[in-house]
Amino acid sequence: MTIKEIAALAGVSISTVSKIVNNKDQNIAAETRNKVLEIVKEYNYTPYGMVKNLSTAKTFILGVVLSNMPRTNSMLSGIAEAAAEYNYSILLFDSQNRPDLELKHINALSQKRVDGVIWEPVNAKSHQLEHYLTDQNIPFIHIMEKDNPHSFKINYEEMGYLLTQKLIDYKHAKIACLIKPDSQRSMMVLEGFRKCLFDNHIPYHNSMEISIGNPDYLTELLGHKFSGVVSSHFSSSLTLYEDMDRLHYSIPSDLSVVSLKDEVREAISYPHISSISIPYKEFGYHIGKAIIQKCEKTADTDAGVSFSGDCSLDTEDSLYVPFFLRSKKIVVVGSINTDLTFNVDSLPQTGKATRILNSTFSLGGKGANQAVGAAKLGREVSLIGEIGNDIDSNLIFDQLEKEHVITQGIQRNPNFPTGKAYIYIEESGESAISVLAGANSNLTPECIWQRQHLFKNSGCCLISTELTNETTLEAAKTARKYGAKTFLKPTVIKAMPGELCSYIDFFIPNRYEASLLSPPEYGTIEDQAEYFFCQGIPNVIITLGSRGCYLKTNDTARYFPAADFTPIDTTGGADAFISCLASCLTDGYSLEKSIRIANYAAGFCISRQGVVPALVDRTTLESHIKRIEPELLL
Repeated sequence: MTIKEIAALAGVSISTVSKIVNNKDQNIAAETRNKVLEIVKEYNYTPYGMVKNLSTAKTFILGVVLSNMPRTNSMLSGIAEAAAEYNYSILLFDSQNRPDLELKHINALSQKRVDGVIWEPVNAKSHQLEHYLTDQNIPFIHIMEKDNPHSFKINYEEMGYLLTQKLIDYKHAKIACLIKPDSQRSMMVLEGFRKCLFDNHIPYHNSMEISIGNPDYLTELLGHKFSGVVSSHFSSSLTLYEDMDRLHYSIPSDLSVVSLKDEVREAISYPHISSISIPYKEFGYHIGKAIIQKCEKTADTDAGVSFSGDCSLDTEDSLYVPFFLRSKKIVVVGSINTDLTFNVDSLPQTGKATRILNSTFSLGGKGANQAVGAAKLGREVSLIGEIGNDIDSNLIFDQLEKEHVITQGIQRNPNFPTGKAYIYIEESGESAISVLAGANSNLTPECIWQRQHLFKNSGCCLISTELTNETTLEAAKTARKYGAKTFLKPTVIKAMPGELCSYIDFFIPNRYEASLLSPPEYGTIEDQAEYFFCQGIPNVIITLGSRGCYLKTNDTARYFPAADFTPIDTTGGADAFISCLASCLTDGYSLEKSIRIANYAAGFCISRQGVVPALVDRTTLESHIKRIEPELLL
């Protein structure tokens, strides 16, 4: 391709082409210049002037000098994309934060007479090197300089503002900014953090600025009782998550967290921390296009550009309203099992073989059932229990997290297997259960004491006596200490510990348990309820299966009919009833309305196979009640 052919394709004179490719085009119209340059790049034309006068000829090469290359791979991809789009090549240099290397790189680019340079200075003194480029008439742009108004930079300040605003939207006012020492990004995020607080009339003070480099950073966070954190680095958010988990605190129940996240290096899917991805690639494309436009004189790029990109959060999983503004949560202390359920012709009997028609495997245990039941009804639920360190434990954690149950109170015990329940169900829906306690037996009073922070801001504590008497009593005492009402389901015990009764607010046995735990002379349901009431328990509810339940309080003694459902599997009816009862009382319903609603929840559960899969969600339950007894929800 000759200069004459280029001129012919462009419809201009040969001298015009020569002036443009040799940077002597001051008096040539921009439209003509752009048209000629497009043809020159398209046909890879090498002008004769490049050989005769290397100081002015175009090379269609860009230089990129970065202060530290490993953290900017995604940005380089964007620069390369812009260069390829405009038919430019790239020379890439890494200064490794060393001024001596930076000097060598800038000098090398001036010697090679590249068309333009994208330059991330190592420090403020780097500007003393600019003359190497200006002496050769090589245009350049600076990037990522916080205090240089002419520098192209990612707008971390805006991102810090938006992250802070998101926490404020969730009603947080006690917010900390978690930063890395000596980090430019952190300082810009902190500026946005301060501005957002000011705009929302929230006073800023130095204690809100917390450095991840401080070994006591977590003590500062928890000691100042912050409810939300803005983090400039995702790696800091992960450290915070791990440290809180180690101390049995949870995100977002105890602390909401929002963070910036690098697109590639920090692309971690778990834990689910609400983040804004830093748009390195989009920024790279933006600055690549900007230097090309400056080289080709197609745009005014003397002023610095602050680039934001898409600033939407990827998830809101680590956001929650502050605990003191939420309705009281529910704490469940109880067994966690895997259930092996067998459908049989008849329940097992001594000396008689039982034919199994079908079998299923699922999450179970009174504690797990009640926790999932309350979570499905929209409650915030923490479960306290012990499981093994086996394959079953993975299934349990996966299922509980899927149901949005807070699992910080559950610990794996390598010395015991996960508990198991063997459930036999006959056609009528009646069931028989055999239990292998496993790790459940290792939940001790000390475990309750160590996890007592989970009782904070709790309104109800659900306990079952599959645990030891000492552990049950400690759980009830801890609930009382934190102002929570205690709901006790007696199972696998033959006598009620006397001291325990004084810590129980709601006692909920079935008719067999009520008969077993009361003296023989108390033969009727009414007498049995009266007996437990006289032991100091203010609310006694005896569940009666298809007959509903009986309530005894200081003011009331009455039966409640069961909801009209056909029983398929009665195993989880009581757990569904208890979890719904506690949920309704937390919502402010009266005790009698709560019992009637809980009867519907139990009906839903027994009308389906299994327990956890059969527990009803809030929308389904309320939709059903609205069709039958709409006044019940008022």
